[in-house]
Order: sequence, then C-alpha cells, then structure tokens
Amino acid sequence: MANDSILSLIDAEIARLTQVRSLLANVGKVAIKVTERKTKKSAAAPAAIKVKAAKAAKAVKAKTKKTRVLSPEARKRIADAQRKRWAAQKAKA
Repeated sequence: MANDSILSLIDAEIARLTQVRSLLANVGKVAIKVTERKTKKSAAAPAAIKVKAAKAAKAVKAKTKKTRVLSPEARKRIADAQRKRWAAQKAKA
C-alpha cells in the first residue's frame, strides 16, 4: 500500500472513532440537531427525524431505573430476619 492510501485509511478510522466517542459521551442526553438543507429528499424527512428523536428519548427514559421503596413493615421484617441470621452465625462460632 502506498503511504497516501494508508493515511486515508487512518483518517477514516479516526473519523469513525471520533463519531463513536461523541455518541458514547452523549448517552443519556437526547439532543438531535435538525438543520434545514435543500436536498432532493422528500418533505417527510424532518418528520422522520422527529419520530426518531422521540423514540430515542423514550428509549432513554425506559432505561432509567426507578428506585424501589420499601414499606416500614417490610424493612422491619428484613432487619429482623438479618438479625436472626447473625444470631445463628454467632451461635455456631
């Protein structure tokens, strides 16, 4: 391979890795920039981008875990059971 082709392959790899890094840096942040361009694409393209952004936001929201809340009675049952296990271990030793 000539030096020019090697350099072009390295530049392409750097560009790809830069894009992957930016995607990973923005995990959890949904911000899709929509720019107006005059292209030959259909007018439905901006609507498709909005739908894609909404799906991405929904996916991020679905991935966030809600904290679980225990009732005081459940917390007491768990604590009593743990104390019982500790007492059993202490009795064996």
